[in-house]
Amino acid sequence: MSYILPANTVLGEVKLKVRNLANLVTFYTDVIGLQVLNRDTHQAELTADGKKALLVLEEIPNAITLPERSTTGLYHFAILVPSRKQLGLSLRRLAEYGVRIGQADHLVSEALYLSDPEGNGIEIYRDRPRSEWKWENGNVAMATDPLDIPGILREAEDSPWQGLPPETIMGHIHLHVADLEQARAFYCDLLGWGMAADMSRVMRALFISAGGYHHHIGLNVWAGIGAPRPPANATGLDYYKVVLPTAAELEELVARVREAGVEIAEQDGAWVVEDPFGNVIRFQ
Repeated sequence: MSYILPANTVLGEVKLKVRNLANLVTFYTDVIGLQVLNRDTHQAELTADGKKALLVLEEIPNAITLPERSTTGLYHFAILVPSRKQLGLSLRRLAEYGVRIGQADHLVSEALYLSDPEGNGIEIYRDRPRSEWKWENGNVAMATDPLDIPGILREAEDSPWQGLPPETIMGHIHLHVADLEQARAFYCDLLGWGMAADMSRVMRALFISAGGYHHHIGLNVWAGIGAPRPPANATGLDYYKVVLPTAAELEELVARVREAGVEIAEQDGAWVVEDPFGNVIRFQ
């Protein structure tokens, strides 16, 4: 039997390399609604629950920002809010600040899309109940239908903006890769993610998950097949974290990666590995 990640595996924080820390901290606190958990001269940890980091920003020297879709790396990270009302509050907040947004009803979820001031992609979304998700031939049914903007705003009504609620989590991350079959082999065959939606022929993307979620990770080749890795001083994704339920399950995964001859190293209480395209994962 092939290896499968534990069903209650979840994502942890996402870390970004940035040019202007002060500017992005202001954006993520005032507009997005996160709070500062810890901050020093070059780094800030931002939180929704006041206890653990959801997003980490590090200002790096000589940082450069590359053209969109020119390398592997971050397409967007996705903040999952606990209710449609909260999605409405976020939508209203973005409108008040004049933030340009995209939108989509994915059937399994309702989503807003935007970019931060340095071009990092962000999704803010809410899930529909799992009982409403439909599966067809092993794939979860998803779409990009128009979002019911008036209905979502009505959910917020006149409720005051109080930032993101403590129940907010990192729902998923979507990555640019250079080859979908190589990505499938690494993420599914080696790391044990399950295939939630194989859209490799329709939209050149894969959506993978643990525990039957619609996706914890999206993988696409929209930056081009064979897209290069970004240079070390490029802004964008530094790493994303995957949290396993128990230490024993983490040890099993680490042993499996090592047996495959893939380099994995312990750093600051986490196990760090790169995918074949330079995207760094911290397992904990």
